[in-house]
Amino acid sequence: MSGAQPRAVGVRAPYAALPDAVRAWVDDTLGSPVVAVAEQVGGMSPGCATRVTCADGTRAFVKAVGTELNPDTPNLFRREATVLGLLGSHPLWAELLASYDDGAWVALLLEDVEGTHPDLDDDREMARLLEATDELAAVTRSRVPDPPVPDPGSGGLNDLRDFSRWSNAFDHLDEVPAHLLPGWVRERAGSLQAGVDALSAMPGAQLVHWDIRQDNLLVRPGGELVFVDWGQAGVGADWLDPLLARLERVHLPWFDDALAASPALVRAGDGAVTSWLVGFGTFLAWRAVTAVDVNLPTLGDFRRRESARALGAAARRLDLGGHAARC
Repeated sequence: MSGAQPRAVGVRAPYAALPDAVRAWVDDTLGSPVVAVAEQVGGMSPGCATRVTCADGTRAFVKAVGTELNPDTPNLFRREATVLGLLGSHPLWAELLASYDDGAWVALLLEDVEGTHPDLDDDREMARLLEATDELAAVTRSRVPDPPVPDPGSGGLNDLRDFSRWSNAFDHLDEVPAHLLPGWVRERAGSLQAGVDALSAMPGAQLVHWDIRQDNLLVRPGGELVFVDWGQAGVGADWLDPLLARLERVHLPWFDDALAASPALVRAGDGAVTSWLVGFGTFLAWRAVTAVDVNLPTLGDFRRRESARALGAAARRLDLGGHAARC
């Protein structure tokens, strides 16, 4: 897959399928009726992701989802609205113009960013991402020095300091088929789980995007990078976003070398990074066979692919060798 193509692609509802009330809200809020739409791909939400153009030439980006499509996704949109409200306006992200919430349907009206997804196989674009991620951390610290208390159940921020769900996956390894989980994870489960548990004890109280991925990035015509889709955002350690920004190349030794360019990742240490990869990969393997994904038909395959990438990188970093990594 080319680096310019989304790594996560779901099945989205078109703009025309939205309730009349939501589409009327868009028209009223923009002050002119929508006359043209361009549906977007990328991401896992079953809701619409649509660029709209109004009769008077006004452009905007519409995200909308209802509980009838997925019971959990509306809370992700509520979280994104909360985060963008805290952050305000900045070129590093698409500005929130307005939000709609009738209890069943949630919609966001955002700045329509003119741009395309970056090609992260290109060294220059990857370097730009790492630089922009460091800038993003500095701006979010300045804008939100004291993030709200996490409250994910109601659409508030995620608690990204708590890795107990990842640790819990190690208590259910018998539910994961052998082809989804390398033998070395089962053989070393006790020590690996302890490493994941230690992540929860690491300090961190910063607003974190937590979903930096090629399909959640846009490059403006002038080359500036834009971080979109803040639905997974939460409070966590300052090294999490720099780590996620490097995951596009986690399968390459480049990933290991690139850690040294981030002061936050250097402070976290190689052990924390490896434990993160182990916890992430193991959790995704478990969820790939146990999660019930309503209207998210591609999410299971995405979990399996990302699990294999993370655990393959962890095996490389643990120097297990080819046989141990495959078993």
